Amino acid sequence: MSAGAQLSVTDQRRMARHPVDHPVIAEHYRDGDVRMHIANISANGFMIDDARQTERGDRVIVRLPVIGRIEAYCIWSRDNRAGYQFERILRIDDFLAMIDTLQPNPRLRKLR
Repeated sequence: MSAGAQLSVTDQRRMARHPVDHPVIAEHYRDGDVRMHIANISANGFMIDDARQTERGDRVIVRLPVIGRIEAYCIWSRDNRAGYQFERILRIDDFLAMIDTLQPNPRLRKLR
């Protein structure tokens, strides 16, 4: 990948990240179906902790609870971790409902 993704959503790394333990099967534009493990998530994107051949600019489609299918672009990759940015910001009510599904233990949820 030479150019990387041209994202319309600005990088807002200050968004609250919620720790999760969520395996997904992502649709990778080049490699087909790829297993990923989402370790944390925000309204702007997510981090995986099992990135093997992930490169900056890679595009995937993941299916998340409440949200459904959404496209995301790799904006960084280091060691076995990689950060993906959603192609759009999630609606706050949908995001909170998704967090309630992904984090059934209320002690793990951030204060709202």
